[in-house]
Amino acid sequence: MDVKCLSILEEMLSVDWLSLPPFEFNEIIVESWLKSVAKNEGFELGEVALVFCTDEELLEMNRKHLDHDFYTDIITFDYSEDNSVAGDLFVSVDRVRENASDLLQDFNRELHRVVVHGVLHLCGYGDKSDEEEAVMREKEDFYLNKLKGFT
Repeated sequence: MDVKCLSILEEMLSVDWLSLPPFEFNEIIVESWLKSVAKNEGFELGEVALVFCTDEELLEMNRKHLDHDFYTDIITFDYSEDNSVAGDLFVSVDRVRENASDLLQDFNRELHRVVVHGVLHLCGYGDKSDEEEAVMREKEDFYLNKLKGFT
């Protein structure tokens, strides 16, 4: 089997930009990192589509699919089965930029926080109650610190 074909078959993370111009994003590092996140949570990383979009694109999806009429940084569609986490993660780059600025964080750190937040949803974590949100933030921070080992 051709090595190139093998690497395509093993790819678990796909990345796309809807109407945005692509920006620097290391898919190989992020995929390895997310595999370790899933493994640490007792899962395998299945097929995850990461789609970067604008505030308006994500707002429309929020209205259409979730009947919510507000901006958000991520919408996660969960297709996980058995021990494999899989889904579509739609991320508003506009919201991530604004959150990074408001929180005095680096854009890439905030982007990775939102991505791992989506994967943690796929692993079964919620964020609706104060208690769930506290656990989610703790997990995000833990895995963001682990990301340093992948770069």
